[in-house]
Amino acid sequence: MKIKPLHDRVLVRRVEEEEVTKGGIIIPDTAKEKPTKGEIVAVGGGARDENGKIHPLDVKAGDIVLFGKWGGTEIKIDDEELLILKESDIMAIVEGHKAAGKKKAA
Repeated sequence: MKIKPLHDRVLVRRVEEEEVTKGGIIIPDTAKEKPTKGEIVAVGGGARDENGKIHPLDVKAGDIVLFGKWGGTEIKIDDEELLILKESDIMAIVEGHKAAGKKKAA
């Protein structure tokens, strides 16, 4: 199933953090919080102002972003948990970070 968010919303796949601390302590699933970092899967067309002009979003598919712990709406598509956020719920783009699971072409 393919989903395209509307207006200034984005579809995000949470990026799991490491399960072991730098000191070697393994964190059990019950003690972990939901990640606040994710990869943008799809973006809407942009926010519309009072005059009807559309302003494009600052994020694009493939960007790794940081967002608030309680922001967005969780949805499940094809057994995958995703998050729909407004662009204003995104706090930062993580630069220089490659998305998980993507490989460079040889």
